[in-house]
Amino acid sequence: MTPFWGEMLGTMILVVFGAGVCAGANLNKSFAKNGGWVVISLAWGLAVTMGVFAVGSISGAHLNPAVTIGLAMNGDFPWADVPKYILGQMIGAILGSVLIYLHYLPHWKATDDPAAKLGVFATGPAIPHTFSNLLSEMIGTFILVLGLDFIGANKFSEGLNPLAVGSLIVVIGMSLGGTTGYAINPARDLGPRIAHAILPIAGKGGSNWGYAWIPVVGPILGGSLGALFFKAAFKGELTGLFWIVLIVVIVLLVLCYIFGEKGKIAHDPKTAKINE
Repeated sequence: MTPFWGEMLGTMILVVFGAGVCAGANLNKSFAKNGGWVVISLAWGLAVTMGVFAVGSISGAHLNPAVTIGLAMNGDFPWADVPKYILGQMIGAILGSVLIYLHYLPHWKATDDPAAKLGVFATGPAIPHTFSNLLSEMIGTFILVLGLDFIGANKFSEGLNPLAVGSLIVVIGMSLGGTTGYAINPARDLGPRIAHAILPIAGKGGSNWGYAWIPVVGPILGGSLGALFFKAAFKGELTGLFWIVLIVVIVLLVLCYIFGEKGKIAHDPKTAKINE
């Protein structure tokens, strides 16, 4: 199996388990209905663990464009391989979403709330606020990539590394996920959002494309900054790319603070995503 197919398969596994727990917790007449945030956070962590176990020896199990780009930023991954990795991740995320749509087929019609259906596939803010939502995704993915570097810097017994990675996802979800549903992965959000838009889901609403750029741009910038920060702070290799990415992050956040919609509290808690 090539790395492209590995990334596709691993990301599909990730989304099957991740979107699957969101479907179980959100959709009517599911035995897992109202499972809650702890269940969702644990399942997403285990979803990542299984994806890493499945393809770690094949592609390195990035399963996330923010991780792939972050590794390329600090010189640990060739830029020439970035496009095929991201393509594999996106295709895998869409395929995983299609499988969950089919698995829960009768439950879509049984669920009246369009926001609950979108929450199976894509993230959304608990309180719509452009600056804060973008910052949350940046911080979450900064911590994710920095944590992956910490894990990589330590020696684990064979087979334990994926468990450490999954634990990192769980703690990010429980600690930082309450604001935006912690996409921290552009493929995990954009792929399923595309699937939501094109699948014939009974009673669905819009796919919230106005928000869709945040769980793409935020993780990419946060992950890149995390990778470059680790290289600068822990390896003593401060590069010009670090300052470039930092300036881009600051400028974008300032623009969002000045021009972004401050937003309103979501009166219906189901509009607040239930994801990762």
